[in-house]
Amino acid sequence: MSLVIVGTVAFDKIETPFGKTDKILGGAATYIGIASSYFTDQVKVVSIIGEDFPEEYTKIITDHKMDIEGIHQVNGGKTFFWEGKYHTDMNSRDTLATELNVLADFDPVVPESYKDCEFLMLGNLDPTVQRKVLTQLKNRPKLVVLDTMNFWMDIALGSLLETISMVDVLTINDEEARQLSGEYSLVKAARKILTMGPKYLIIKKGEHGALLFDQKENCFFAPALPLEEVFDPTGAGDTFAGGFIGYLAKTKDLSFDNMKRAIIYGSALASLTVEKFGTDKIAYLSEEAINTRIENFKSLVEVDIQLIE
Repeated sequence: MSLVIVGTVAFDKIETPFGKTDKILGGAATYIGIASSYFTDQVKVVSIIGEDFPEEYTKIITDHKMDIEGIHQVNGGKTFFWEGKYHTDMNSRDTLATELNVLADFDPVVPESYKDCEFLMLGNLDPTVQRKVLTQLKNRPKLVVLDTMNFWMDIALGSLLETISMVDVLTINDEEARQLSGEYSLVKAARKILTMGPKYLIIKKGEHGALLFDQKENCFFAPALPLEEVFDPTGAGDTFAGGFIGYLAKTKDLSFDNMKRAIIYGSALASLTVEKFGTDKIAYLSEEAINTRIENFKSLVEVDIQLIE
């Protein structure tokens, strides 16, 4: 089942209470692609990079058997760069620098070999750019997942709502759900957002887990795995999305029950990502490491309980 991912392949520079990095590999498409590649070898990436993107980072991507025909490299251009510093609680951060560089003129061209994909992951980008990808496909994929953020709600709400109306699954965090819906209760927020077009809504709550809703008012909650140390939350949400859609592409089952499993896989991979800086932990995971983390999640949520009689 071919999976096309649209998003940034970028440089990050990160500081947390546990240390700091120089420029390292980052970007939404990078994390999504790496995570999803553990489930399918049919991952294709649409993105843009500059001439300064090093071969060692390209190798990390291709080592995961990702098709990079759709990654356009601009001669003389500079790759998108983000620098941030996390606060002590690791839930909030300050953006110290954002350099769009080649991303400022990103006009995605979907290669012909990508246009019949069955799964599409629209990583966090300008909603106009996300729609451009959708309109280039030959047929509508079986599943379209969209990730976005409050920035686009602030400056391009109309365009964002148009894009949301075209997708099957929307993933946002709790703060963004409240902003988009105007409701404080996440249950009310979900009900309102699901009238905007998507069949499913995932509300990410960081260290407090994730919620899944559908239009039939089904709801599922997946807790986050308690961790002794969190070194770097950057990319956790994208890793989650990659694990989620990668598992669905592998299993070919789009039922609500299987989406529950996909959320657990996404959560497990995200919990591994945060244990080191950047892609250091997620890049070369063994099957045993992933399965052990899944077992940890199972033991966290499984309980044998009897009803009161």
